[in-house]
Amino acid sequence: MFKNILFVCVGNICRSPSAEVMLRQQVVGKGIQVSSAGLGALVDHGIDATAQQLLVEQGLDGSTHRARQISNAILAQADLVLTMERKHVRRIAEIAPEASGKTFLLGKWQQEREIPDPYRQQRPAFEHVYKLMADGIQSWSRHL
Repeated sequence: MFKNILFVCVGNICRSPSAEVMLRQQVVGKGIQVSSAGLGALVDHGIDATAQQLLVEQGLDGSTHRARQISNAILAQADLVLTMERKHVRRIAEIAPEASGKTFLLGKWQQEREIPDPYRQQRPAFEHVYKLMADGIQSWSRHL
């Protein structure tokens, strides 16, 4: 049973905090902790304004988020690590080989789909990424 789920991207200000907020809403009352971190985090930065706007439009809120850098300790606490791109899976295996068996793409159930980084792009890129993440979260929710 997954009790601690970690989302990982690069900066921890767009994809992973959005996915964190989205999944947290899905697992309310199930005793599952959901968090996020970045491989090259913009430490202490809040969620990207466009990402936050999309969350708010769905009745969600990421305004309390503060980016944090991934660490061995954070990885050790997680039962399941969900990444956005294959290179994130590889990087986690380099940082903490023991986490390899619990690290997967968020898009695993969509033919191992990668979710591109919308950072510094226009709203349509964020909308596309939000939809991909929503699909991935919906698929993973069936396994939680």
